Amino acid sequence: MSDRIQTYAEFWPFYLREHSLPITRWLHLLGTSLGVGLGVTAAVTGRAGLVGAAFVSAYGFAWVSHFTLEHNRPATFKYPLWSFISDFRMAGLMLTGQLGPHLERANAGANADASERPAAASR
Repeated sequence: MSDRIQTYAEFWPFYLREHSLPITRWLHLLGTSLGVGLGVTAAVTGRAGLVGAAFVSAYGFAWVSHFTLEHNRPATFKYPLWSFISDFRMAGLMLTGQLGPHLERANAGANADASERPAAASR
């Protein structure tokens, strides 16, 4: 069996478990918001230099939180597209107050027998 997660449905709980600390989730929201804001500003003003700043702010806040607070490797390194989608999904759920049930289900999944989960999702 492959150690890679095969479906997004499997990835989402893994992603949430990798963002177990509230401060990590808030730093992701901050970085994503700044990145989007800088990206939109770059598009509207034609200032291409802001595109780099958008990426640095979006990923910088997230990666610092993983390396210094969560002590794990950002999922972006192995699952870039799913991580990108999940950053926005998590931000939207946070802003609408709907993230709690997703976190509860993801944590319940963390307690499942490790043999029933992909190796990449077990810790």
